[in-house]
Amino acid sequence: MFTLFYTPKTCALATHIALIDAGADYTLKRIDFAKGEQRAPEFLAVNPKGRVPALATPQGILTETPAVLAYLAQTHPKANLAPSDPFAFARLQAFTVFIASTLHVAHAHGPRGNRWTDDPAAQAALKSYVPTSMTAAFKLVEDTMLEGPFVMGDSYTIADPYLFTMSTWIEVDGVDTTQIPRVMAHRQMMSERPSVIRALAEEA
Repeated sequence: MFTLFYTPKTCALATHIALIDAGADYTLKRIDFAKGEQRAPEFLAVNPKGRVPALATPQGILTETPAVLAYLAQTHPKANLAPSDPFAFARLQAFTVFIASTLHVAHAHGPRGNRWTDDPAAQAALKSYVPTSMTAAFKLVEDTMLEGPFVMGDSYTIADPYLFTMSTWIEVDGVDTTQIPRVMAHRQMMSERPSVIRALAEEA
């Protein structure tokens, strides 16, 4: 049994979908950011970073989406959520790490500019650049990473719920969707999957 600490409309959705895809037994623990629960001692004892997702496993707590997704794929091999070939798995990891280190960071410059500066003018400058940086990041996914119809080609993997989760922020971030038709088609396809529908309903 796993416990997923999550907040709606965050990257924790990717892990939530993957838990369903894996056929894992899990419970959900909602962390209310509006109430500051991510900074409460109880949650900091789970994840000192004060962020979601955090996944409680029989072996301990895991954080960071790429690591959590890889763990679920490797502990539930019958679900076929990641390739077994080492090179193919490394390519999959390259994608999820790009999402975490580049695309997600570009998004965070909007709502969480205070992570980088306490200067209001600098925070405003970061926020104003989000449409440009996010469009560029998604365009890179569109042109060089999304093989189609799924991220890794014909096989559904843990990369797909991660990309879907990021793509739910496209309108908020002012991304030029005319430049990323394949990403948008992927989002539509993913939105119709039972695991995605279930995860969204459970987080509503």
